[in-house]
Amino acid sequence: MLGTWRWNVVFGIFGTVLTVAFSIGNNPIVVMLLRSMYAFIAFFVLAYGVRAILAYILQPPSLVGDSLEDNDGKGTQLDLKTPDESADLNALLKSQLQDGGSSPTTDSHNNAAVDFKPLSPPQLLSTKNTQPEELVKAIRHLTGE
Repeated sequence: MLGTWRWNVVFGIFGTVLTVAFSIGNNPIVVMLLRSMYAFIAFFVLAYGVRAILAYILQPPSLVGDSLEDNDGKGTQLDLKTPDESADLNALLKSQLQDGGSSPTTDSHNNAAVDFKPLSPPQLLSTKNTQPEELVKAIRHLTGE
C-alpha cells in the first residue's frame, strides 16, 4: 500500500476537525465529541481504502510477455574502450620524419586540393543599361498588375 498508518491518522484528524467545525454550534459538547470520535474512526478506516486505490492506480504497468530474468544483465554496463592506434601513429610520425614532412595522408590532401574547384555561380545581370519601359514591365509583372 501507499504510505503508512500515519496517513490514516492525518485523514482521521481531518474528519474529526470537519465534524467539530460543522456541529459546534448545533450540538452539545458531549454529542459533538462522540460524533467526532465516530468520524475519526470512519475516516481512519476509509483512508485504508483510499490508500489501496491510490497504490493500485499509481503502480507502474507491467508489460505482458517480458521476463525480468532475460534482461537482468542487459544495459547495465557500458564499455568505453578505444582501439589501440599507437602503431599507426608511430608509422605516420616515422614517415613524416623520413620524407621531410610529406606523408601519404598529406599527399592525398594535396591531390584533393588540386581536384577542388570552387563554386562559380552565374553573374547577376545589372540594370544599368536597360530601358525604362522594360523596368516598368518587370515591376508590373512582379506586383501582379
